Amino acid sequence: MMATHGNNIKIFAGNSHKKLAKDIAARLDLTLGNSEVKTFSDGEIYVNINETVRGSDVFLVQSTCNPVNDNIMELLIMIDAFKRASAARITAVIPYFGYARQDRKAKARDPISAKLVADLITAAGADRVLTIDLHAPQIQGFFNIPVDHLLGVPLLADYYKRKFKDRMEDVCIISPDHGSVARARQFAQRLNVPFAIVDKRRPRPNVSEVMNIIGDIKDKCCIMVDDMIDTAGTITVGAHALMERGAREVYAGCTHGVLSGPAIDRLKESPIKELVMLDTIPLPNAKKLDIIKGLSVAPICAEAISRIYEDVSVSPLYVEPDYKLLKKRDERKKRAK
Repeated sequence: MMATHGNNIKIFAGNSHKKLAKDIAARLDLTLGNSEVKTFSDGEIYVNINETVRGSDVFLVQSTCNPVNDNIMELLIMIDAFKRASAARITAVIPYFGYARQDRKAKARDPISAKLVADLITAAGADRVLTIDLHAPQIQGFFNIPVDHLLGVPLLADYYKRKFKDRMEDVCIISPDHGSVARARQFAQRLNVPFAIVDKRRPRPNVSEVMNIIGDIKDKCCIMVDDMIDTAGTITVGAHALMERGAREVYAGCTHGVLSGPAIDRLKESPIKELVMLDTIPLPNAKKLDIIKGLSVAPICAEAISRIYEDVSVSPLYVEPDYKLLKKRDERKKRAK
């Protein structure tokens, strides 16, 4: 009977986010696998895997962030290299899944690029995918292999619960648009506070206009939550609208800090007091702003990887904050010894 996983666990990384990969490996008491990903003079990517992976359970950490296409090709070529080197199982750990916003045909003759990328990853030889906060959860169905879809809400909610523990009655969670209502409602339930919705319209891509605020935000500490902040148009327009309509303070939190184009300038001019982002994407731009605070996803990713390798349920990760789960993992390791 074929084993469900390899004899030993190995963590490798592409070039997109080596720091996160090293942090994940350290959490698992492992060293990062020895590999090189470079380019030829004409721009073609080549990979050297400098240690054996035969019979191993390989976890490849690679966010498909900017430069998106280069990082996707690195991911595909590394998966192919591991497959041809006889790895027992290959899990693509993709903290940020690029092209996730192209998940449907919005108009005639549109591509569904998220489905194409899913097919490429499967065709390259991945056996499993581990990702965080897909822009559209139904993208899980684009894959014909198992997908473990972690959520950023438990980490962010735990942070705000500790930050506002003495004045939680003043807090209101804000959905920056109708697409984030389910996330905001779940967030508000975790903190046991009310939530409101920014009613906006988008006349063209990356441009938004606020029409109304649905809910009571007067004299509230408003926390806007979203899965990603790209050009920061939605979040900053919403922050200005909240302050104009009587909010006391505005905070913001997201899983993926893309921060492209005019994002930094918009955030500088916004009334947002603090922006919390998970490090699914490297945050070099974050250093340009004092209001930005990063939270690591390494603990939650390490716990998920450990559970996948041990054939233990990953679903508790959707419920409990990371530090509790890490404590439980340490207890399991002690019992095993």
